[in-house]
Amino acid sequence: MGACGKSAKQQATSELTGQIPEFNVDPFWPKPLPENWLLGQVAGIAVDKEDNIWIIHRPRSLGENEGGPDWKSYNLPYSPAPPVVAFDPEGNVLKAWGGAGEGYDWPDVEHGIYVDHKNNVWVGGSGANDHQVLKFTVEGRFLLQIGKPGKTGGSNDTTLLGRPTEYDVDPVNNEIYIADGYLNKRVIVFDASDGKYKRHWGAYGRTPDDSKQDPYDPAKPPSEQFGEVTHAIRISNDNLVYVCDRSNNRIQVFQKNGTFVFEEFIARNTLALGSAWDIDFSDDPGQTFAYLADGTNQCVWILQRKDLKTLERFGSMGRYAGQFIWIHNLAADSKGNIYTAEVLTGKRVQKFTLTSYE
Repeated sequence: MGACGKSAKQQATSELTGQIPEFNVDPFWPKPLPENWLLGQVAGIAVDKEDNIWIIHRPRSLGENEGGPDWKSYNLPYSPAPPVVAFDPEGNVLKAWGGAGEGYDWPDVEHGIYVDHKNNVWVGGSGANDHQVLKFTVEGRFLLQIGKPGKTGGSNDTTLLGRPTEYDVDPVNNEIYIADGYLNKRVIVFDASDGKYKRHWGAYGRTPDDSKQDPYDPAKPPSEQFGEVTHAIRISNDNLVYVCDRSNNRIQVFQKNGTFVFEEFIARNTLALGSAWDIDFSDDPGQTFAYLADGTNQCVWILQRKDLKTLERFGSMGRYAGQFIWIHNLAADSKGNIYTAEVLTGKRVQKFTLTSYE
């Protein structure tokens, strides 16, 4: 595996006069949850236009002795928080909702959340039968479903999904871009209002192929297809689409029409689950930096966005504040702060405050 324990800084310059952002963890964020709520695996995090922080977690991942499904049998005063929780910048809970309801199919294993320019909340799941993405208002009122649980048609189907992972909505054309996913190997785009299919593509902008691939090997030529998990997607201010091909340790960059632009490998020798888990950008006008969550090496990579060259990293494996156990997602706010989410035994969110530039 690759490692974050050693500095990965390189001689690289940025639009911010060669300076690299530095962060300190805020150990008091968020504040204690109300009503004795507990968080399970936190499998998605997003920041809305008002700098509120939204998460989606997996209530059913809590064990029965920590507020899980059978918590009442232990006579404990705890219970799982609703799947979707919104915090204000100070860490207070603003809203909480989600779960099964009429007119839509809530996923079995929650995965991914995004709040668009119209303040709509998009969520989905990665369970074996979770082939749908849902759209809600910020109050939790259902608006739209794309895909159907238990039904998938492969990476070239234009209506069905395959365990989608993450989403971004382009405000220019009001289109939702979906990283699809744990089963399919593609990006697929729909109209964000009515769910009408627009286009899709695979690695290098080619037609996706669902043929079984060999395990990732850093000594071999790059795969012509996305790997086991097309895990994250983000659109930059200059209209480029960044896709995290997790198990292949790479980020591929496209134009909005699917034309391939370039790729870069991060911690290329990483094996296991790969290094490219989730991506977001700094909030300066040029989005000078990209931030990459790496749940195998348990760190956040700081990249120069224009070429995705590695500048620095922060974090290490551990349970103390500022360390990570299965970091899964991240999101940046308008003040430059980064918020992270952890799955499996991590089960938490953290805030890293931008303090200075080196």
